[in-house]
Amino acid sequence: MASTFKNFKKELTTTEETIYICPANKVAIVLGIQATNADGLYEADLNLSWSDASDSNTKTPLLFATPIPPGSALSCIAGKLTLEEGDTIIAEASTDNAVTLSGSVVEMDA
Repeated sequence: MASTFKNFKKELTTTEETIYICPANKVAIVLGIQATNADGLYEADLNLSWSDASDSNTKTPLLFATPIPPGSALSCIAGKLTLEEGDTIIAEASTDNAVTLSGSVVEMDA
């Protein structure tokens, strides 16, 4: 079974966006996600969810309105999260361009 390590990053806005999609015929294990508030002045709240493609894309919150103080970082998941084909990671922040979300996954053949 081939494994591929990948990373992703996105500067968040106040509009909910898909950050990562598990590819076809793959299973992805999310190894970590971190949110950084590089804005030096304002706190920003983070909403982070994953959606299940096999369950009508039902969203499951991971973090909801979680404050990130200026100049700080937050580890967003404890442990691992397994995603199947078509499952997604979705995020938004309360302030445009203040929070950057970065993460890493390992993708394996399903």
